[in-house]
Amino acid sequence: MEAKSLFIMGFVEAIKTCFSKYATFSGRATRSEYWWWALFTAVVSWILFFVFPILVPIAGLAFLLPSLAVLVRRLHDTGREWYNIFWVFLPAVGGIILLVFCLLGSKEDNQFGPNPFKTEEVEA
Repeated sequence: MEAKSLFIMGFVEAIKTCFSKYATFSGRATRSEYWWWALFTAVVSWILFFVFPILVPIAGLAFLLPSLAVLVRRLHDTGREWYNIFWVFLPAVGGIILLVFCLLGSKEDNQFGPNPFKTEEVEA
């Protein structure tokens, strides 16, 4: 038997999760879920920018709500409330503070949900 980690999500699984939780602001999001989503939105935006620039604002609107939702769930994973998003409006250092929050995580249960870092035993 080997322990399989539940918190590492693949690219496709993370995108599916973010779209299935399109406007779900409760619960927790793992680092892999958040960063795969960030990569996906950046790549799609860049592709659209060079191929169909007129669609970039439409994609931005389509990605706005799920991006905010996954960011709030990521903050929940670090034990922080949703209003920490407003750090981004602090000139020069706000984005760095939010980035550090997104890089951190908690391996314990907190008020936002159970620990997504638990492992389960899997038959080899």
